[in-house]
Amino acid sequence: MRYFLIGIFLSLCGVLISMILWGMEKIYLISGTVGCIFIVISMVFSGSMVSGDRVRANFATETTEHRDERNKITVNSLYIALPNIIVAILFYYFSK
Repeated sequence: MRYFLIGIFLSLCGVLISMILWGMEKIYLISGTVGCIFIVISMVFSGSMVSGDRVRANFATETTEHRDERNKITVNSLYIALPNIIVAILFYYFSK
């Protein structure tokens, strides 16, 4: 829940900064960019951007603690990204 609130705070800051810099026409840019950055971080830490043999090798060589930490980072970065992407989509839809 804490990371979701961090995502909401970042999306509000992104909206305010976008309003100051560009006005209402491009209000979705900063929150959308922050959301995309955190989705990429989530994809990298989840291991979904490697081939199947690399996934098996990583799974066989990593410890349970390391795997749990990696999954925790994946989920937390996704919780940060979701409010930003939702806000960006809503503002893009209503501004066009």
